[in-house]
Amino acid sequence: MALTGVMLYHEVQESKLCAVHCVNTVLQGPFFSELDLAAMAADLDSAERQMMMESGINTVDYWRFMVEGSSNVAPDGNFSIQVLEKALEVWDLRVIPLESPEAHDARTDPQREDAFICHLHDHWFTIRKVVGEWYNFNSLYPAPEHLSNFYLSAYLGSLKGEGWSIFVVRGNFPAECAVTSSDAGSTFGQWLTPEDAERIVNSTKTVGHPSEEPDPVLNAAIEASLKEAPPAGTSDHQDVSAIAIAMAASLANVQVPGSGVEENTSLHLG
Repeated sequence: MALTGVMLYHEVQESKLCAVHCVNTVLQGPFFSELDLAAMAADLDSAERQMMMESGINTVDYWRFMVEGSSNVAPDGNFSIQVLEKALEVWDLRVIPLESPEAHDARTDPQREDAFICHLHDHWFTIRKVVGEWYNFNSLYPAPEHLSNFYLSAYLGSLKGEGWSIFVVRGNFPAECAVTSSDAGSTFGQWLTPEDAERIVNSTKTVGHPSEEPDPVLNAAIEASLKEAPPAGTSDHQDVSAIAIAMAASLANVQVPGSGVEENTSLHLG
């Protein structure tokens, strides 16, 4: 997976600023800070407050709105999807729920898209295509993790099954940031070559000692591949089983003898 001249922009989790990290990894550069997103949240709050006032300040809904406070930024720094949408609109990008009719093509052929945003509870993260290769830019990871096209659909399906909200991002993505040697480790994040990212990811694993804990994402992907399998004992069933085994090997960075499939991918949902 040697991509000459390609740099990946990644931000590691700070406090509860995953929404900031998510937006910046979609854009592949340190375009926004938490102060920028907080200002956008305040603008949205002001607009919502004005709308409620126009409906009457003596209503129960208005006073409930005032008591509950901002719905766009939490005290711990977490931001709403409306704030992420507003930030990406600055760059002429649209955020579309994956379940909407407009995103039908993204559900059937996600490889043709450029970016996905995923959200569950208080965590946001980005899945982004960079120069034709997919990466998981989850800020809980020390570096972006490469995703093969073979696994992307299964991974998105697994996230959906676990209750994650998924959005496809479409539009004219900004050009690559100019990166100098002094920028490579800036306080906003870090630029890594795909090779460096892979090295960091691999260094966090216990070499030769697979985890004893089952990987729910991997199990779901294998289960999905076997769900429609033909009866056991048939050649078709063996083919499907081989694909499932190859998928497991792909995620574990190993090659299964006789599978004919060798991948260099790694994916663990934190």
